[in-house]
Order: sequence, then C-alpha cells, then structure tokens
Amino acid sequence: MGKTLAVAFAATLMALAFALLGGEVLEGDTRHFDAAMLQGAQALRDAHPGMVTVMRDFSGLGSTAVLTLFTLLTVGYLLLVAQQRTAALVTVSMVCGAILVAFFKTAYGRWRPDPIYAAFAVNGSSFPSGHAGMSAIAFLTIGALVAATRRRNAERAFILSASLLLSLLVGISRVVLGLHWGTDVIGGWAFGTGWALAWLLVDRVWRNCRGIPSRSPETGRPWRGDAGRAAASRHACPVPDKQSSLRPP
Repeated sequence: MGKTLAVAFAATLMALAFALLGGEVLEGDTRHFDAAMLQGAQALRDAHPGMVTVMRDFSGLGSTAVLTLFTLLTVGYLLLVAQQRTAALVTVSMVCGAILVAFFKTAYGRWRPDPIYAAFAVNGSSFPSGHAGMSAIAFLTIGALVAATRRRNAERAFILSASLLLSLLVGISRVVLGLHWGTDVIGGWAFGTGWALAWLLVDRVWRNCRGIPSRSPETGRPWRGDAGRAAASRHACPVPDKQSSLRPP
C-alpha cells in the first residue's frame, strides 16, 4: 500500500507541475528563461558543429515512427509471454497519451522558436514537446511495467535507468537543435512522467483489488501464462465461505 500511495503522490505532483508550467507559459513569464536556453543552444551548436548530427539521431528516438515500432514490438513480446493485461495497459497508455499531447498542443497553441535559431525548420505547435512527452510515456510506462515483473532489484534499477536516460536524451536533443523552447521539453517530461506513473498506479490498484501477488511467494518469480495466472489466483486473499464463518472456534 505504501508504494501505491507513493506512486499516486508522484503522479499528482507531475500533473500539478505540468499545469503550473502551462499557466506560466500562457502568461509569458518563462520568455527570459526560454530565450536564454535558445541562445545557449545556438552557441553550443556553433562551437561544436558535429553535435547537430548526434542530436538529430537522439531526437529520432522520440519520433512517431520509432516509438510506434518500439511499442508494437513490446506489445508483441508481452503477448508472446502471455502478459495480456500489461500489453493492454501499454497500448491504451500510448494511444490515449498521443491524443492528449495533440490536444494540449492545440489548446496552448504556442509558436515554435524562430527557424533562424534552429538547426532545421519544423512545423507544428510547440508546448508541450511531443517528442519529449511521448518518449517519456513510451519508455517510462513500458520500463515501469516491465521492471515490475522482474525479481532482482538490480534488474529493475537497470530497466528504469535506461528508460529515464532515453527520455532525457530525446528531450535534450530537441532543445539543443533549437526546435523547442526549454519549457516545452520540461512540460513534455512532466506530462509524460505523470502519465506513465498514472498507468503504473492502475496496474498496482488492479493487482490490489484482485488480491493477486505479482510474484510467486515460493520462487519470487513473476507469474507467466494461464497456468501462472491460475496459481496466482490460488495465492490471492481467500474469502471465507458462509459455512466456515458460522462454525464455532
């Protein structure tokens, strides 16, 4: 229960951060910070021209094509190992997340930085960064759900660290390339992280409501397939029948 509350608190914190940052963006209170970040990124590219190619490659990790392929491969693997519920959570998280990012972009309607400050020109609204937001949703949601099925702490830490690193690289690349304001990326990270935590919370609440442990108490390994789900159900919290409850001690 303690971990579930911690996840709920973190998700709420990320949602509040996104809402507050969005309000500051609408009021124009972030323009000095954003301008400084944009000029710093341009100076960095001028000093290190080869960085543009590297950042473009990192940015591609958050593209629609790459994230769609990554999601399809992950869902296919989860179905292959009989993790249908996790596959469904990943699918719904990505689809609904993409819809919300598009909605927020339209709602805020923020212009991108002037193309003269960018490595190359792109179209579309700016806040929140779609690359930063969707990469956080994809990598962190999948990372968190997959890590929850692993037995060793080292495995879980590695999966979560790799997911976080990929999300950070995508967001940083968008700022360095001058394609987004700094607050666009921060907003995308906040939304994507909060969304990933929300779906991890859904997974935990579902398990708690069903009373089914995520791992075998004998081996510590995650349940697999139909046989695993049947075994997990046998380890769920028992519900006493009426006859046994009426028997005297």
